[in-house]
Amino acid sequence: MTIYFRNTPLREPFTFESVGNHWDQEEVRRGTGYPLYHYLQTEKGVGEIEIQGKISLLGEGQGVLIAPSIRHSYRRKSKEWLTYFATFTGIMENGIGTLTGNRKIIFVEKGTGLAIARQLDAVLAKFETPPVDAVALSVDCYRLLMNFMDHMYVGNMAKEETYQKYVEPVIQKIETEFDADLTVQELAASVYVTPQYLSRLFMRFLGCPTHEYLLRHRMNVAKKYLLTKPNMEIQEIARQVGFGSTSHFIAMFKKKTGVTPMDFRTGRM
Repeated sequence: MTIYFRNTPLREPFTFESVGNHWDQEEVRRGTGYPLYHYLQTEKGVGEIEIQGKISLLGEGQGVLIAPSIRHSYRRKSKEWLTYFATFTGIMENGIGTLTGNRKIIFVEKGTGLAIARQLDAVLAKFETPPVDAVALSVDCYRLLMNFMDHMYVGNMAKEETYQKYVEPVIQKIETEFDADLTVQELAASVYVTPQYLSRLFMRFLGCPTHEYLLRHRMNVAKKYLLTKPNMEIQEIARQVGFGSTSHFIAMFKKKTGVTPMDFRTGRM
């Protein structure tokens, strides 16, 4: 069993408060939730997790991200239940909600879970050879959180024909062409519906209108570039996420995050 806790001053935008693997998981009950964003994933065996009265099973490679103060409990359902886990903090901890679309619970299936497991193993390896580079660890934390951007938990609704026919193709177009001059009108035309109808579908399945989803995706990619490409100019980042005007990009970034792109990059609040 391996577990590490943060033991350095909090200066980075995002970082791990704790992280562990090969954990022989015992029963946990949190009536008032956990104070930080908390990720739990099955490494071996099966666990049962109850979140706000709803019970789900976590098989090998499956995980769940839970927002702060969400009532939950979990226990083993097999003889052995080994888990990965991580908790997240940082001077921009409140931005995690924006990063994840303000979803309170995000379930992760095995494919994504295996990728997260590799990331967590790499993070834990860094702790084994101190001193740990706090800035590099912050980038690792942000990269891990990026896994929760593109996996909207919409339950059985994602299997509906309407979602597959209209919403899913538009999401794919946004995620592959966000750097182009996309408009809601163009997105709607690509699936042969009106902009109003498409936005109603996005509200139904994703909880936000089409233009908000497009903007949110662009902002999230911009955050990734700001943290992982420190030498990329703000003007270039604006261009690569679909903004023709750098000033418009900066204004929208500040509106959505509360800070300028440069302040986000340097961790200034």
